[in-house]
Amino acid sequence: MPRIKGLKDISFAKLLTDVAGKEATYDTVKKYERSVTAKITPKSESETEYSDDNVEEVVNQFSQIDVEIELNMISTQTRAFLQGSKVVNGILIESKDDVAPYVAMIFKAKKSNGKYRYVCLYKGKFELSEDNYETEADKIKTQTASLKATFMAREFDGNYRLMADEDTEDIVAADLEKWFTAVPTVPIETTSEA
Repeated sequence: MPRIKGLKDISFAKLLTDVAGKEATYDTVKKYERSVTAKITPKSESETEYSDDNVEEVVNQFSQIDVEIELNMISTQTRAFLQGSKVVNGILIESKDDVAPYVAMIFKAKKSNGKYRYVCLYKGKFELSEDNYETEADKIKTQTASLKATFMAREFDGNYRLMADEDTEDIVAADLEKWFTAVPTVPIETTSEA
């Protein structure tokens, strides 16, 4: 089984509407910076039910996804977009009143067989980014940018993530070709008659 060995094209799209029972809408998907790392940590709540002196059932429920990404850098435009700040005449203005938008995050990860895994997280909000600066010394040391976000299920349909392996037998190539042109939609199940 091929292993994940790469990461590229982390892209974002602003979530415009997300209402139960009505299709969620997004702005244009855009790649901002180059990808270095991504850590996706789904979380769930768990409760163990006991009866007759034994475990009767374990109930698990999705809670959220914690996301940490590292980018080669974070421009003022990217920071403004993810934090809900603004840029005026090329200058980033950060305010206590900024409200970060909900966004979808899309990326792909190369596998050891040369094929890709495609991932879309539907609804999340990024925290303020941390800045690290260091004086120049004898050896060159560059800085990257780390960002944290919390992703959740959409109100519209309860979905929080899509994941597709390019080398899966029943994958529809056309679905993957559109992955970065718009936020991917949930595929419709088709049944074949024997």
